[in-house]
Amino acid sequence: MPSPKKSAIPADKLALYEALIKSVPQIERKGAVHPYTSLNGHMFTYLDQTGTLGLRLPPDALAAFLRKYKTTLFLSYGVVKKDWATVPASLLENTKELKKHLEVSYEYVKTLKPK
Repeated sequence: MPSPKKSAIPADKLALYEALIKSVPQIERKGAVHPYTSLNGHMFTYLDQTGTLGLRLPPDALAAFLRKYKTTLFLSYGVVKKDWATVPASLLENTKELKKHLEVSYEYVKTLKPK
């Protein structure tokens, strides 16, 4: 029997992601190897294998986030995600500040039609 896949995500980044998700109790972390969150079939956070976090945001909040944190749209598997922002590493380390954006993301995804 093959052993379960092991995540290549740096342990410190994974711990920061776990702390962020736990800061909003109604959000459930999913994925054993590739951690993510989703609601009604829509992903709204994803931690890639490098430890880079992508966060899905509504258009107005996305534009403000990109400007404020001088970041870019999230690139996943070679595809630019049009409504996702790349979370800077320094912001991932600031759970209190990032939590506000996670809550905006969660509220946004609640408005999307279930898949």
